[in-house]
Amino acid sequence: MRFKPSKNRVGVLFTFISVLLLVACSESVKVSTATDNVQVLPYQFVMPELDRQRTIRLYLPPSYQHTDKRYPVIYMHDGQNLFDDKTAYAGEWGVDESLNLLAEKQGLEVIVVAIDNGADFRMNELSPWENKRFGEAQGKQYMDFIVEVVKPYIDTNFRSKADRLHTAIMGSSMGGLISHYAVHAYPEMFSKAGIFSPSYWYSQDVFSFTKLKKAAVDARLYVLFGDKEGNGMIADTSQMQRQLDQQGHPRKNLLFKRVPNGEHNEQLWRTEFSQAIQWLFLQQPAF
Repeated sequence: MRFKPSKNRVGVLFTFISVLLLVACSESVKVSTATDNVQVLPYQFVMPELDRQRTIRLYLPPSYQHTDKRYPVIYMHDGQNLFDDKTAYAGEWGVDESLNLLAEKQGLEVIVVAIDNGADFRMNELSPWENKRFGEAQGKQYMDFIVEVVKPYIDTNFRSKADRLHTAIMGSSMGGLISHYAVHAYPEMFSKAGIFSPSYWYSQDVFSFTKLKKAAVDARLYVLFGDKEGNGMIADTSQMQRQLDQQGHPRKNLLFKRVPNGEHNEQLWRTEFSQAIQWLFLQQPAF
């Protein structure tokens, strides 16, 4: 005897399936979490040496529209991951919310210029040194794009403090590696670097480069890593710390922070972001 479901049972089953589909769809659709003082600049920026275009995101301080003062600037990598859960790969940093709170509580206000990563080109663009697995190095061309194209545009069109003493660069993982490179290779542009979970493993050339191309003595370097990022991360950052100490970089301008239970993810970088910004901008550099 064949079972024939009643119309009521079919209706209930159809409703149940519909609810499940709606729940699944609602969970898969991300909602924008960017605050009102974040914008995407209205056109793509051309990267001349790489023949590519790139989206730039911009955070302006809460007081920007109500004053005529100028602000320090932080240039940051992986822009998709900084402000908005909708565009983030694995959760956002919450840079905008953190900076809005710092503005309210500490009176610290900065502009953030966030350069989107190049997806398939990310590893190449964020290293100035070749890697046998990932291919050619494009980090110098990427940094030239920031220095020669993006920064002049920002300094011309927004009320930035354009001098090096008020200009920082910051990123995580490969973004940490290129930030380390930038503060050493472009001392006339950057005096501060937030170097989060740096991918020193990518090329041992980072150590010889750092020895040959010392950072300016007033440059402030905030190097962050978690103790659950692996033995390689701990060994590499420890080696870099010893090297910078031996090279005589002023200890008051150098901070290596090992976070207990910290993992290689946005949660670590988001949690530590505010403290890093305060150390970089609120303390006077030692000479």
